Amino acid sequence: MTERTAVLGDDRPAREAAFAELVAARGDDDRTGLCFEDLSWTWRQVVEESRRRASLVRDLDGHVGLFLENGPEHLFWLLGAALAGVPVVELNPTRRGAELARDIAHTDCALLVTETSRAPFLEGLVDVPSLNVDDPAYDERVSAAPPAVLSPVAPETIFSLVFTSGTTAAPKAVICTQGRLGRIAVQQRDRRGLTRDDVFYVVMPMFHSNALMAGIAPAVATGGRIALRRGFSASGFLPDVRRYGVTFFNYVGRPLSYILATPEKPDDAGNTLRIAFGNEANERDIAEFARRFGCTVIDSYGSSEGEIRLNRVPGTPPGSLGVAEAGTIVVDPETLQECPRAEFDEDGVLLNAAGAIGEIVDTLGAAKFEGYYNNPEATARRVRNGWTWSGDLAYRDAAGYWYFAGRDDDWLRVDGENIAAAPIERILARYEPFTDVAVYAVPDPHVGDQVMAAVTLAEGRTFDPASFTAFLAAQPDLGTKWTPRYIRLTDALPRTPTNKVIKRALREAAWNTTDPVYQYRDGTYELT
Repeated sequence: MTERTAVLGDDRPAREAAFAELVAARGDDDRTGLCFEDLSWTWRQVVEESRRRASLVRDLDGHVGLFLENGPEHLFWLLGAALAGVPVVELNPTRRGAELARDIAHTDCALLVTETSRAPFLEGLVDVPSLNVDDPAYDERVSAAPPAVLSPVAPETIFSLVFTSGTTAAPKAVICTQGRLGRIAVQQRDRRGLTRDDVFYVVMPMFHSNALMAGIAPAVATGGRIALRRGFSASGFLPDVRRYGVTFFNYVGRPLSYILATPEKPDDAGNTLRIAFGNEANERDIAEFARRFGCTVIDSYGSSEGEIRLNRVPGTPPGSLGVAEAGTIVVDPETLQECPRAEFDEDGVLLNAAGAIGEIVDTLGAAKFEGYYNNPEATARRVRNGWTWSGDLAYRDAAGYWYFAGRDDDWLRVDGENIAAAPIERILARYEPFTDVAVYAVPDPHVGDQVMAAVTLAEGRTFDPASFTAFLAAQPDLGTKWTPRYIRLTDALPRTPTNKVIKRALREAAWNTTDPVYQYRDGTYELT
């Protein structure tokens, strides 16, 4: 029998109800629970459909791999597997061939659920039974399946295995138990003041934890309505908000920016949206989105692994992630000592970057981290000295506000000084013609690194070296070694399906690209 429960330490806190209980509680609810295109289902119907799928896998010796795009079938299988107490594996649709086969084998999939558009990528790949939800025989099988009789599911039962983005290494399958997702669902509901009258707009890919934890889970907990879309569309956003009466929108990465790039109309704020909740939006987009659409934007930092969270609070300075929960500190990974608070000059320049920047660590997080499935080595790297290590860099000011400084491989060594990428990115993002910015290290011909930035331009804008040089000179908090030596103009930054920038590809290419690259020489930028 394959592993279905997470190994929990003796010091793990008491667990809340399993997510399956929250799903089952919707079984007598005749309010609309799901809208998809021109179709809709009550919660009672959603649970019945999910129970039919639960009956197909209740005795499965292994996990259910979902290789589906956003749609009702994806939701029915997620909730059905929860009711059956059978773990689901969210397979990344961008993976192909040997990489996809590795993911399937690594996570002990005993059944694959797919659709016609994706089925060819599985043909001959692995010896695992599959169901195609577009096959007429599938409809007959589901219709003939009696709704599963519900029985209790233990909170420690694994609910899902969701792969990390894999921007720096092979993706890892993060364990999320039924108890953890149940707790997240209730916390989201209570923290945001969400109710059964809310409408949750789920357009982020369902193979990513953001869609599940920030959108679907609180909708189940509240009994609100899910407005599900096959894929994100910037131009379709506001029409959908108005069509479905959307009040809550979850995002990750760049969606706010893409939506803001659509033409503004005088009545954009005339809509039902109350809250946009997500992460990785920049300060300019957060403020502009809130103004234009008349809503509250809550952009926070949280790890997929579930232990570390930073929250913006009233009074949070521009550019800051907010404050941390008790036990979360910045640590020097070499000395294991807490880093000193950041010091700034009168212009806001960070003076002690080498000492103040360290890794975000939760000293109380070991009991909350449920591990990477079938990967004890990666689990051991994340949990060291009884602490959980995020792999992300940050620094804190004297008042306790946190600032993101990049991934742990985002250090640059310039003229013997350690520099983090994220503070430079925040400054470059202020330049109005830039819509997207990534800063990374490229080799210095003598020793160490040079600063390079890849940027995208707003529609109709061009790169003006004189204007950009003047902009840099006017930034009082730009460090003396932060000026980019190279600027690469590109149509789009390489990103994962969840919008995380793949800096590895940018570093490897450096200036060896067909994109225009400008080099800083003698006080200005010249095309190389």
